[in-house]
This record gives sequence, structure tokens and C-alpha cells, in this order.
Amino acid sequence: MAGLVAAARARELGAAVRVFEKGTRPGGSMVLSSCVPWRHSEFEDFRDECPDGDARLQRLVWERLDDALAWLERTAHVEPVWRDTNNARTTGRRYEPSSVAARLLGAIGDRVSLSADGRGCVHTLDAPVVLATGGFPVRVARERGLLVRSNPWSEGDGLDAAREVGAATAGDLGELYARAMPAPPARVDEGDYVRLSQLYGGRARVVNDEGEEFFPRPPAWHENDLAQAIAAQPGGTAWFELDDAADPHVVAARDAGGTVEEVDGRVRVHVAAGVTHTLGGLRVDEHARVLRADDSAIDGLFAAGVDVGGIASGGYASGLAQALVLGLVAAESALAD
Repeated sequence: MAGLVAAARARELGAAVRVFEKGTRPGGSMVLSSCVPWRHSEFEDFRDECPDGDARLQRLVWERLDDALAWLERTAHVEPVWRDTNNARTTGRRYEPSSVAARLLGAIGDRVSLSADGRGCVHTLDAPVVLATGGFPVRVARERGLLVRSNPWSEGDGLDAAREVGAATAGDLGELYARAMPAPPARVDEGDYVRLSQLYGGRARVVNDEGEEFFPRPPAWHENDLAQAIAAQPGGTAWFELDDAADPHVVAARDAGGTVEEVDGRVRVHVAAGVTHTLGGLRVDEHARVLRADDSAIDGLFAAGVDVGGIASGGYASGLAQALVLGLVAAESALAD
């Protein structure tokens, strides 16, 4: 979302733009998501749930999201599926993800270069440049032996390119947004990332492969804390034990070929942590300018989406809200420079 939004906003402001897409299709991980850009209803809740995050950037996302959603609907002519989140803690919209991608592409025009093989496009980094490569979830998943729950191209190209010219990082580069998914041999295709998420940890007893209960407290409402705890287990796997074998999540895991066992009248499901995106990344200011370690800005270099680190540190927040707001900010700042 971040790259498409930045390009569409730049075009709206009269700039000539070019989008270089590493993947073989546009839309990155957005088109695989439930597509709900949201914010906490109260800013204090954002701070409480993500206490290690950069308060300036949190405030930026929180304050600008409502206008950013209005921009998306007005400029890209996107109609929401839901007009709120049905969660008292949060507010936002839900969209049909492929429609969002298509509408933003329509606003950009024919200025998108797709890779033929998923290895990237040949391009020159003439300033100004907005980096929006989706963080590095694929790299982290490979290094830690976890499942990938993102597009297959986000390996940290933006992070590497920026660090080569002196960029600093923000947040913990090992911190993740993840979901518990049916563990192999389950078949989990890209289109199943939302449907197969095992979101019932609050009703389950959670044990590791040795049968030891390693997460005895109730997970947070978003269950990202539980998913990260699973990711830290050997092999990145665990078991969810509960009483209801007819639970739709359990049925979906069984239908996907996952390991679902019934023991002493209870059912247990083998789950694995799937990495959606990283929470650490590049250090930026409130203008989306990429910063060095001394907080000086690198001329002509901007970052958006989850290439930016240190916003949801210590908790969980909407990656799509971050993408939408920072995509707009990066385009506006790049043209103001």
C-alpha cells in the first residue's frame, strides 16, 4: 500500500513518478491481508499498547489516518466494505484489497515497472526516492525457520539500500507482527493467510512441543504477543489445546491438512508462527525523511510503510495505517524538498 499511495499522491500533486516493483504483481502484502487500516480510538491507548514506539510518529499516524482514509476513498474512489472495525478499542475501515490495488494503479497510470521473475527491476536511484519494500519478513522467517505470511519479495531491499548510504535504524529489528498458523504439513497458500489464522489463543491452553505451558497468561486482544512467544520456541511451533473440536478455526486447520488431534475429549492443533511484517526498520522523522544516526536527514531519501521502524514497538498497531499515512507524507515531503 505505501508505495502505491505515495505514487498516487505524487501524481495528484503534479509530479512525474515511476514505481519499481520487485514482485510480479503490484500490491505487496496488502492484497493478501484483510485490508483494515485502523488506529486506536484514543491516543493514550496507542501509547499504552506500543510503549516503546516513537511517540512523534505514533501521533502522526493517529492524527492523520482519518483524513488519509477520506483521501483514499475520494482520490482512488475506493468504497469501504465496513465503515468501522466493530472493536471499541479501534476505529478504521475495511476494504476489498484487490480493489484498493487496482484503484491506486488507475490513479498512477502506466508508470509501474513490474519484475518478470520476482527479483526486482533495473532502475536508478535518482532523488527523490521513496522506499516502500515491505520490511524484511521473508529474511527474518528464513533466518529463524518460521513461516512466511507476507508477500514473497519483502527481504529487506529497502533497509539494505538505505543503510548503504548511512541510514540508521529504529526499533528492535527482531520484533515481529506474526500470526499463529496451522503448522506443516498444512497447506497454507497466499490466499489463505487471513482465513487460516488461528485466533483463539485466549480460549486455549498453549504448550510447546514438550508439553510445557509456556504462555500461561491470557494473550492481548490482538494475540501478537502470543504469536511472538510461539516464534521464540524451538522450531517456532506450539500446540493450542481446547474443548471445541467444531471451532471454525480448528475445522479450517484440519481441512488444510494440519495436525489436529483429539486426546481425552479435548482437541489440540499444531500451530506455527507466520511472519507478516517486521516492526523494526529505518529511522525516519515526521516528514518520512530517512535519518542518519545523528538524526540528520539523507537528502532525497524517504521511507514509508513497514520499511519504517519503531512505531509499533512493544506491541501491535495497524501496518496498513502506517503505510497509508506515511505514503502520503513521503510523497508530500519529497515534492516539498
